[in-house]
Amino acid sequence: MGNGKDVVIGIDSSTTATKAIAWRGDGGIAGIGRSPIPLASPANGRYEQNPEDWWRSACKALGDLWEQVAPERVAAVAISNQRETFAPLGPQGDPVRPAIVWLDQRCEQEVAWLAGRVGKDEIHRISGKPPDMAPVAYRIAWMLRWETELFRATAMFADVHSYLVWRLAGAFRTSWASADPLGLFDMERKIWSPEVMAALELREEQLPQLAAPGSVVGVVGDSAAAATGLAPGTLVVAGGGDGQAAGLGVNALVPWRAYLNLGTAVVSGTYSREYRTGTAWRTMGSCSGEGYYYETSLRAGTFLLDWFVRHLCQAPEGDRGIYERLEAEAANAPIGSDGLLTLPYWGAVMTPYWDPQARGCFVGFTASHRLGHIYRSLLEGIALEQTLVTGMIEEQTKAGVREFVAIGGGASSDLWCQILADASGKVVRRSRTVEASSLGAAICAAVGAGWFPSAATAAEAMCGEITRVTEPCPQRAARYAELLGIYRELYPQLRETFAKLARFTAR
Repeated sequence: MGNGKDVVIGIDSSTTATKAIAWRGDGGIAGIGRSPIPLASPANGRYEQNPEDWWRSACKALGDLWEQVAPERVAAVAISNQRETFAPLGPQGDPVRPAIVWLDQRCEQEVAWLAGRVGKDEIHRISGKPPDMAPVAYRIAWMLRWETELFRATAMFADVHSYLVWRLAGAFRTSWASADPLGLFDMERKIWSPEVMAALELREEQLPQLAAPGSVVGVVGDSAAAATGLAPGTLVVAGGGDGQAAGLGVNALVPWRAYLNLGTAVVSGTYSREYRTGTAWRTMGSCSGEGYYYETSLRAGTFLLDWFVRHLCQAPEGDRGIYERLEAEAANAPIGSDGLLTLPYWGAVMTPYWDPQARGCFVGFTASHRLGHIYRSLLEGIALEQTLVTGMIEEQTKAGVREFVAIGGGASSDLWCQILADASGKVVRRSRTVEASSLGAAICAAVGAGWFPSAATAAEAMCGEITRVTEPCPQRAARYAELLGIYRELYPQLRETFAKLARFTAR
């Protein structure tokens, strides 16, 4: 931390915005810059972006940061990126088509197609992920099948991390922890999988060079310095996907502490030194460079709450007080919402059933139910789902999770955190910062800058104390355990109904 370089920057390039945050070695924030990223939906279930907007947003966020922090203070920069999003680029780096975003669902047919080419069990073993629409590999398969000319014109399939590193340092390089969500990365051998590449007719030179998290992948070039305001020669360090970065940013590097991101989606990760695969989770690489996360993912988190407020409550735009009113009503409703149960599969289901035809539903309506009951049922449905999948991980891996560290917008809800604690029987802790993904990237940058010998020691120094702790109530936990038994039966009983509905709507 000498030579006046006393901060590192974690660039958090998420789905809808970039945050450039300068962090000190003690984990304190020296400054923050923000800038939005446009998101287009050209058709139902399709989501795209212009990769140039990732760069413009990063430049704008850094420009705002310089109003608080001098660029000369920056020792290194690292990136936390939205995962499972990619840009097909031509030989000069120009997009051959818009980037396809992780929310996109166009590749449902290609899941079975690619799994059939590689082998369902084999692709799971290699990538750590059961066949599903989320990994980039299946959307590359969609391009191969349906946009063949554009596929052949693509010189580089760039994830967000490698694209921004290319703009900063002139080379397409990505972290192991940004490569593995693509579904093309061999998790054990730490290489691009020859088997998956062959099935997709890809050459290794069409994919970014791989680097361990925390390693230096380049330095800021002159043109990038002019665009961003960063000093030429500033170190660029490999970071990772925003989920794993958040795990590092809350120091979830032990098997008894899981991170829980209550964001647009609800994503949780349980750390292990051992590489294992299972259908109840997807295996992701840690941004520490050592170990893995057994990660669960529910597409409908705060997205579901916002949907309810916007479409069912029909709250006016900008009425943030609606959430406080609903929480107050929900807090007065009993456990189980007077017999109303929510299956929160509004965006299909990934872990543990991997069913793209699954749907969300309410079960148990009576004339006595009001908005507060429905809102509580949404919170309880998500909490029960998280309890279910975490329990499956514990049963299969003996992980023994004792606490969740909650981050994301939903972590500001005391009621939701209490329901999660009671339903799971685990302590819910809340970090002192909501910017855990940026902090995880900054920890990688601090290691690359030589401030700390490892990500673990950097996390100990930079993550700081937990500010709020929510303990489970034994009496309420017992009641929720009973409710979980009912919830556990819902999806298996409705699976065939969902399939029939999918066939009906497809005609």
